[in-house]
Amino acid sequence: MRIYDTRIQLAVAVGRIVIGIIFLWAGLEKFIGSSGWSAAGFLAHGTAGTLGWPFVGADAQGPFNPTMDFWVDLSKNGGLMTIVNFLVVFGELGIGISLVLGLLTRFGAAMGTLMMLLFFVAAWDWAFGIVNQHLTYGVVTFGLAIVGAGNYFGLDAIVGPMFSPALRRWLFSGDAEPEPASAMA
Repeated sequence: MRIYDTRIQLAVAVGRIVIGIIFLWAGLEKFIGSSGWSAAGFLAHGTAGTLGWPFVGADAQGPFNPTMDFWVDLSKNGGLMTIVNFLVVFGELGIGISLVLGLLTRFGAAMGTLMMLLFFVAAWDWAFGIVNQHLTYGVVTFGLAIVGAGNYFGLDAIVGPMFSPALRRWLFSGDAEPEPASAMA
């Protein structure tokens, strides 16, 4: 897929950079903003979820997250929490840098989608409907991966052609097709 309208290319690039800054900020906040950050508190206490209207009555008792036991058990495993904490912090930093620079964009956006879908399942809060910020970011990062957002004002357009088509397709933003003669006129 190739976008030829410069205004739409710019919109894709701005969207990519803004989402990248959100990921980068979240990672930096955990890395330098607070000592001893851990996902254990969220996993142990923030995963109960709700089901909310119209699925249950106002007097219904929770929790309603069918995956809650998994997350709570994970929060109690010190060895696995060390890995999870590392993956969350450095995953957010890596995804943010990737999207801001437009470098390895398809891989970074795919990892952002995976991370946000895991956060969505862990939080499972349907009190206000099925859509929350995690699902929204997951859908947006998926879209950035699909359109090859790094080809538009990103480093993938410069660095990507130096690699094999398979690497460009899966890690960078895919092939940057030349503009057709009709689009250049």
